[in-house]
Amino acid sequence: MTMTKQDEYLQLDNQVCFALYSASNAMGRAYQPLLKALDLTYLQYIVMMVLWEQKEINVKALGAKTHLDSGTLTPLLKRLETKGYVLRARSIEDERIRVITLTSAGIKLKEQAQKVPVEMLCLSKMNIEELTSLKTLCEQLLGNLTK
Repeated sequence: MTMTKQDEYLQLDNQVCFALYSASNAMGRAYQPLLKALDLTYLQYIVMMVLWEQKEINVKALGAKTHLDSGTLTPLLKRLETKGYVLRARSIEDERIRVITLTSAGIKLKEQAQKVPVEMLCLSKMNIEELTSLKTLCEQLLGNLTK
């Protein structure tokens, strides 16, 4: 049986999507023990990174920044509030808007989290230039697929 070009397109080993999926899963598994020490899930960690950068943000802007919808963010933010890392409040200007603010415990958690990127860099066994290039290509692909 002769393999055609169309047959090659359907081979799993030729799929960019599968390579990205597999790498993403492996990265998630690598993060798990590091984030467990912080008592955070990966999604909680990315939300905390945005808050460490901005200190306060509304839920809509947070969703846009993290690419997470309100159905994912709402329970996640409730858990972070239960842990004492954030406060959820209504905006003074518009009660329909939820504003998320870091607590002192959330600010303090940043100190512990600062080792995570360094440890992930070591685990990746890639240099900064390779990782920066990979990030740029992933962002380009995301942009192309979401236009």
